Amino acid sequence: MAPTLTKKKNVVFFHPDLGIGGAERLVIDAALGLQNQGHKVVIYTSYRDVKHCFDEAKDGTLEVRVRGNSIIPQSLFGRFAILCAILRQIHLILQICYSTKELRNLRPDVFFVDQLSAGIPLLRYFSPRTRVVFYCHFPDKLLAKRGSVIKEAYRIPFDWLESWTTGASDVIVVNSRFTKGIFGDAFPGLKHRQPGVVYPCVSSTAELKGISKEPIWPDKKVLLSINRFERKKDVGLAIKAFAGLPAEVRKQARLVIAGGHDKRVQENVSYHADLIELANSLKLSNVTATSESEVLSTSSDIDVVFILSVPSTFKDRLLCTSSMLLYTPSFEHFGIVPLEAMLVRTPVLAANTGGPTETVLDNETGWLRAVEDASNWTQVMHSVVSGEISTKKLASMGEKGRDWVVQNFSKSTMAQRLVQSMDEAQAMKEADRPAVWPPNMGLFIRVLGSLVGVAFAFLLFGKR
Repeated sequence: MAPTLTKKKNVVFFHPDLGIGGAERLVIDAALGLQNQGHKVVIYTSYRDVKHCFDEAKDGTLEVRVRGNSIIPQSLFGRFAILCAILRQIHLILQICYSTKELRNLRPDVFFVDQLSAGIPLLRYFSPRTRVVFYCHFPDKLLAKRGSVIKEAYRIPFDWLESWTTGASDVIVVNSRFTKGIFGDAFPGLKHRQPGVVYPCVSSTAELKGISKEPIWPDKKVLLSINRFERKKDVGLAIKAFAGLPAEVRKQARLVIAGGHDKRVQENVSYHADLIELANSLKLSNVTATSESEVLSTSSDIDVVFILSVPSTFKDRLLCTSSMLLYTPSFEHFGIVPLEAMLVRTPVLAANTGGPTETVLDNETGWLRAVEDASNWTQVMHSVVSGEISTKKLASMGEKGRDWVVQNFSKSTMAQRLVQSMDEAQAMKEADRPAVWPPNMGLFIRVLGSLVGVAFAFLLFGKR
């Protein structure tokens, strides 16, 4: 790996919604890693709730500027979310480039754009000398819910827009070899582009000052799941597998399901309700907590504890004191939580697909198991809770997991790889940069204009 260059850069980040998900954690860590190496970093976002974001995004550690949030809502009656996100990003860019000289005054060397690529051509138009690195967590076109002819037709211009604007970036990087393998198939027009791989990181200095490592429930072995409350995370698998334990073994354990929960997001609310219903149907007693004090007061006969939007410090304590982490999503693009668990010597049970196959070493730092049959997971849970796997063996797995993460997924390693990508972009000759505007731009503008008209008609008349 090439060493970090001595020339410091002015790096401007663009991220649509600075919440508490994995993409947001990556943005925060990338910004911190670059800032720690002496680069100047500013983050622009269209939304940040100081009650629902990472500490570094609100305590002054990083400079975060919220722009482009005064005209376009996040959705229109729960619909048109992608259209609104695009328009909010365009509004943000126009606000800092056209209405004011705010962006010009920052003298940016590199733009780091992630998750939403729609604004890249505008950034190149207003700041033509600044290079653009786009970080693709996963192609949005593959995440979009379709299922009907109307939804398929609705997505056509956005899929085209994503391909064009992603291709307008100077350098493309992805979060795993798994995502890189999918990228070319998702964007046939970009098969000539070879994305680099920059793994997300965890902070190896975060073990974990001021965090109590005393067991939360001394008489219980904690089986921990941390994920956003979204159906694609398949958290129900953990509940089904836990229910499969013999009653006498289950009494020795407690399943804790914690993660991001935003009352604005209908799926978060409805999926939490579905998980409660599932636990009830399997005769598992359960409780929902929204604060650390509520968690600590949980009675000993409760099988499952749901924790909504777990605070960072308490999440760290849970990771430190749990017997194992359960990471249930299939074909996850990467997955940062397994790294956080292994960093604090907690073994991980994860799906044997996608990103975890690159981060979890089977039977060394954890276990990779198929998700089609919950009994595969029950067997591993049983071996940990019952003592079939010795405490010494689990401790050895924990040590190996920590060493693996520190060596391969540190913040400094990620920052060095990002700087490499930025150097590559800056070294590119002007004639070799990708085209900004596609040949069929006029058709796209007409289609997008029609969609905007439909959306605002719905906004004006939808409730009448």
